[in-house]
Amino acid sequence: MIASLRSTVPHWTGALPVLAVVLLALTWGRSLPVAVVALVSCLLAGAVLAAVHHAEVIAHRVGEPFGSLVLAVAVTVIEVALIVTLMADGGDKSAALARDTVFAAVMITCNGIVGLCLLVGSLKRKVAVFNPEGTGAALAAVATVAGLSLVLPTFTTTTPGPQFSTPQLVFAALAALILYGMFVTTQTVRHRDYFLPVTSSGEVIDTEDHAEPPSARAALSSLGLLALALIAVVGLAKAVSPAIESGVAAAGLPSSVVGIVIALLVLLPETIAALRAAHRDRVQTSLNLGLGSAMASIGLTIPAVALATVWLPGPLILGLGASHMVLLALTVIVGTLTVIPGRATPLQGGVHLALLAAYIVLAVSP
Repeated sequence: MIASLRSTVPHWTGALPVLAVVLLALTWGRSLPVAVVALVSCLLAGAVLAAVHHAEVIAHRVGEPFGSLVLAVAVTVIEVALIVTLMADGGDKSAALARDTVFAAVMITCNGIVGLCLLVGSLKRKVAVFNPEGTGAALAAVATVAGLSLVLPTFTTTTPGPQFSTPQLVFAALAALILYGMFVTTQTVRHRDYFLPVTSSGEVIDTEDHAEPPSARAALSSLGLLALALIAVVGLAKAVSPAIESGVAAAGLPSSVVGIVIALLVLLPETIAALRAAHRDRVQTSLNLGLGSAMASIGLTIPAVALATVWLPGPLILGLGASHMVLLALTVIVGTLTVIPGRATPLQGGVHLALLAAYIVLAVSP
């Protein structure tokens, strides 16, 4: 049964981007009823999953270090497309959308994905074991880029409000991009062994059972379907964006909840993959996915949104408020204490999940 299910996945991921593009052509520029919005939303979520699947196929074909970049770039294109689409239509009221989405991604990855994976791994083996060198380097990179991009704008004085001046924004964007490049190089080339899974005794697991790489024809097909899926995501996001914002407003929720919805949508595939890895006792792989997604979200989204401000009409607010800065500081401190020993119990997973719960509660009820 499992083999049969797996055999249907490529057909499903191949057909869905095409269907999504067809639906995009039929609904473009029209006011959509509720039933059509629901259908568009389903195909939008499916197009995200299909895009990630085809990115993984391409990554498997080209290998490291380029393979690890494919999924991160594809997911970031999706995230930036959703952010820019909503900001372009929202004007000043969407000025903080990029900040809300990136911060939501950091909290979901560093507390949600990491917490769940530590909980799953430690419940299965009593103690979840990972490599503190690689995990610590990833956490340091995430903390640095988050501080430069999301905390500093609150305290700068050149421009009124929690936003950068143009030179400051250029610096933050370049710093994020350079640090992301250094992080990827460290993870995939110079210190690859720091990011490999380890056994309960601390031995590095360098050999895994891998499927044969796809053929060149399959990789090219996935490349074309990936492009279709990304086009569909951008277009369908624009179609449903009024419904998302109206639904959040009708529920009486703050506009920052829109950022959480986008982050949850984008990070769903990474969450599933990380939980599967933790269940297979590959907690290091889970942490790579979680912290790597956080680093990609900040390190690539901030430069892309900074570039988009050239033509976006409204301001770009990046600085966090006081409560969110407290949550970010707690996340970094707790993450550091979790990483140092190289092993974790269910308590550490529960602490991270408590921080995520606090973030969601404060987002809904500031």
